[in-house]
Amino acid sequence: MKRILSIVLVLAVIFTLVSCGKGADKGSSKPDNTSSDPGNTSGNVTDDSDLDYVKSNGKIVIGYTDYAPMNYNDESGTFTGFDTELAIIVCEKLGLEPEFVEINWDTKEVELNAKSIDCIWNGLTIDEDRKAAMEITKPYIKNAQVVLVKEGTAYESTASLIGKNVAAEQGSAGEKAIQADENLKQANFVPKTLQTECLIEVKAGTSDAAVLDLTLANTMTGEGTSYKDIVIVDYLSEEYYGVAFRKGSDICAEVNKLFDELVADGTMGKLAEKYGLDLAE
Repeated sequence: MKRILSIVLVLAVIFTLVSCGKGADKGSSKPDNTSSDPGNTSGNVTDDSDLDYVKSNGKIVIGYTDYAPMNYNDESGTFTGFDTELAIIVCEKLGLEPEFVEINWDTKEVELNAKSIDCIWNGLTIDEDRKAAMEITKPYIKNAQVVLVKEGTAYESTASLIGKNVAAEQGSAGEKAIQADENLKQANFVPKTLQTECLIEVKAGTSDAAVLDLTLANTMTGEGTSYKDIVIVDYLSEEYYGVAFRKGSDICAEVNKLFDELVADGTMGKLAEKYGLDLAE
């Protein structure tokens, strides 16, 4: 009887040890191809090279907003624009497909860092804050922030707009220009999702003025447009456009090289002339 009891106890101990061993193995197992990076959803170990990342996807996802003459649908419904055409040319040279995704301008950096998009190619004004947060190409187009009002509006300077409603795209260079001007800071800022919405505000009379990109203002206002009675009355600041990538992205340097090539062979100059733009010097 004692012998039988001993055998039972030994078997019980062995069973317990085996069970513990299996539990430990289960708790420590981890597939070799997973990454500890919570932003990586591909199941593969991430690489520091952004260029390798987009090449593995076979495309560059380009964030944009509806903004003539940079990215917009023309009268026939064709998606076009200076930045649209330029991006297609650059992507072709990189051996990648361009995928254009419309974004909210105010959350562009969030979408970029979350890898919802790979770049912002949409008339992005270069400034120190953006250079600190993102990898931005060399300047390629000249621009300025301008004040627009209805024709016939009494305007002498930005002081004329103190206490008035002034619209600008939220998170844009236009909003920054308002904040930087001592008079416009005393206006009632009307934030809009798109620059074109600011023109609607002025046309409807719900805003007294708008601060927009000169490039858009030249395209969207004046004779032959839907805003023929809206005019530019002031220039606030000169600036330049660049294409933004994730901070540290190695795609930026490749795009800069291609910009040099496209300027040298006249491609960018012809595109700029087509859309009434001035290349950065």
